[in-house]
Amino acid sequence: MTSTETASSQQPDEVPPEAPDGGMQRGMKNRHLQLIAIGGSIGTGLFLGSGKLISVSGPAIIFVYLVIGFFVFFIMRALGELLLSNLHYKTFGDIAKDMLGPWAGFFVSWNYWFSWVIACVADIVAITAYVQWFNPNVPAWVPALITAAVLTLLNLQPVKFFGETEFWFAIIKIVAILGLIVVGVILMATQFQSPDGTTASITNLWTHGGMFPMGISGFVLGFQMGIFSFIGVELVGTAAAETQNPRKTLPKAINSIVIRILIFYIGALAVIMAVTPWDEIAPDKSPFVATLATAGFGLAAVVIQLVVLTSAASSANSGLYSGTRMLFGLAKDGHAPSKFAMTDSRGVPKRSVFFTCVFLFAAIPLLFAGDGVIAAFTFVSSMCATLILFTWGSIVVSYIVYRKRYPERHASSGFKMPLSRIAPWLVLAFFVFIAGTLLYGDDTRPSILAAPVWFAILAVLWQLRKRRLIRDGRPLTGAIPTVPHPLDDE
Repeated sequence: MTSTETASSQQPDEVPPEAPDGGMQRGMKNRHLQLIAIGGSIGTGLFLGSGKLISVSGPAIIFVYLVIGFFVFFIMRALGELLLSNLHYKTFGDIAKDMLGPWAGFFVSWNYWFSWVIACVADIVAITAYVQWFNPNVPAWVPALITAAVLTLLNLQPVKFFGETEFWFAIIKIVAILGLIVVGVILMATQFQSPDGTTASITNLWTHGGMFPMGISGFVLGFQMGIFSFIGVELVGTAAAETQNPRKTLPKAINSIVIRILIFYIGALAVIMAVTPWDEIAPDKSPFVATLATAGFGLAAVVIQLVVLTSAASSANSGLYSGTRMLFGLAKDGHAPSKFAMTDSRGVPKRSVFFTCVFLFAAIPLLFAGDGVIAAFTFVSSMCATLILFTWGSIVVSYIVYRKRYPERHASSGFKMPLSRIAPWLVLAFFVFIAGTLLYGDDTRPSILAAPVWFAILAVLWQLRKRRLIRDGRPLTGAIPTVPHPLDDE
């Protein structure tokens, strides 16, 4: 143990004592959280995966995103009310263990950590595709290796640095999408004709086979990878634990989800398919880049390509941050080795960072195992979508228990979940539907069939960990304080 690391004692696997905010620092400001909330909902699934989604669903993808966005909003409102009901909650794992039991905290936290490892691998795969757009001769392993190394260095910095980095990453993504929407509107207003004779018009949304050209089957298939596009929206819940004044900033960040979905998903994809008919969009390329290139804006297409590359890096950076914080929480609860609960003098859980980053290099062999970058991306993204359903489901189930167990907290909450009696059950029914769509698709079925194996492994690991904790006379999990949080007085 170095002099700059904090731990509770020299005994192995002993949980360090509670430090203010768990040893980490509340170094992020309101502007950081707001932009992280926006950036978290604009990820690789939108920039790269939407090409394939459009190819299987056509313009119906607009309705797919509307439906998913509708339910995501309720998930986030449930999470917001839970987090603000007790500011001692740091992660979804804290909520799950408090509402459902120690086993739930173990399952949710390790599952969320693993899902972000997979998501980061998907982002690295996407970055490789973007780099090869500039130069197809670049070996696939080179950008993957460089990206994994850079991400490791970024996450060894204090949380304030992370917040500032994501702030500017998010601004780049926002400006790029808004710019694309403006360009698309201008092209439609001037009835621009592409080199192949296609005229930019809003009517392209329904004149190429209708809004549902693939029928109900195509609409249903759109939900498979569509759900992956929204992974990361819950990151605002993790970041809130290191944010100043979460009672003011968190509600603002969550309530802005609706407008973000309408602009960045519905608006952007509608413009893309209006400028370039859906049946002319290549499934293995970013439609954002292809649209500008088709319209003759070669330089703009290059700029957008750089932006989507930055977006993938931003998504991976956010995922790595979230995963390391979850691992930190697991160690605090005794559900992971205590060395992962150590922080340096700047409040960075660097051992959690190093351990998590090791798995990022799995992207390198994955690039050579399948039929190409898009095939690799589809596999890891569908696996991640399967795991995130469990995380989101834990939030909703925890909310149902919270509302029954603490009716007084719900009654006094200043940020109640709308339709709190029926919405959680509707969301859970929607998750069952999503699981069905994943089983329905040939390329996504393996991921959901593999999920029970992962949870069986977690069950075995939990029993082993539980026996050790009992043998050592330690609690099955860390306690959640019920006394007022210092920030409640602000």
